[in-house]
Amino acid sequence: MNKVVLVFLLINVTVLSSIAQSPVEVKRYNVAEAQQGVAVDENHFYVINNHSIRKYTKSDGMEVASWEDTTGLIKHLNSGIIIDGTLYCTNSNYPNSPMASSLEMFDPETLTHTGNHSFGIQIGSATWVDQYEGAWYVAFAHYTGRGSTENKDNRWTQLVKFDTTWRQQAAWVFPEDMIAEFGTRSSSGGFIAPDGSIYCTGHDLPKLYVLHFPKLGYTLDWQQTIDVANEGQGVALDDTSAERQIYGILRNENAVVVSSLPDEP
Repeated sequence: MNKVVLVFLLINVTVLSSIAQSPVEVKRYNVAEAQQGVAVDENHFYVINNHSIRKYTKSDGMEVASWEDTTGLIKHLNSGIIIDGTLYCTNSNYPNSPMASSLEMFDPETLTHTGNHSFGIQIGSATWVDQYEGAWYVAFAHYTGRGSTENKDNRWTQLVKFDTTWRQQAAWVFPEDMIAEFGTRSSSGGFIAPDGSIYCTGHDLPKLYVLHFPKLGYTLDWQQTIDVANEGQGVALDDTSAERQIYGILRNENAVVVSSLPDEP
């Protein structure tokens, strides 16, 4: 009997633990188009599409500004993040090869394009960017099949650290088991939390992967996986909210979803 009770308790603890790792969908916005990702600040969110950006109010989901590339020079915006009053968006020439990327900068108030940093043909296809402890971190994706580069597949995906003058400082690869979950795609979105934990998404699965920088070796340390409401793509941590909330997209529904995350691991 004692063994039965113990097993019952263990099962219940396991179930409760699983529930604790499930996010809560807080809000959903229907938008004109949601292709690649979303950025967020105190009062607005910004939907990133291949060649355009649309700005919406958090309060009622109304579109208040937009930007669209008319030059043909922006091939594939991947994600966005607001840092110190600037909206940074990664841009690549996906699915062309050789891979080339840039970081495009915008004024979030007006969505005026304000700057550019070109990576050129370098490590891969830039998909997401963040800044942590004074350094830049950029995920450079590789793909298997469509969008791949010669003799390389998605195992070549890396997270690269740069200093403020864009000199490479370090780089890490993603765990092989996680790459397998990406299928033929790669890490499409991500951010670094204040505690240094890395949160990233794949291309289309409703999962948020939590990783740590390794103490040994060159492979990021996979800590846990959190089920989320959004389906891969670019995500954003709302650091203006008292709650641990992320913004993500549902491409097939042209929707932005806000999820409340469980406590940090």
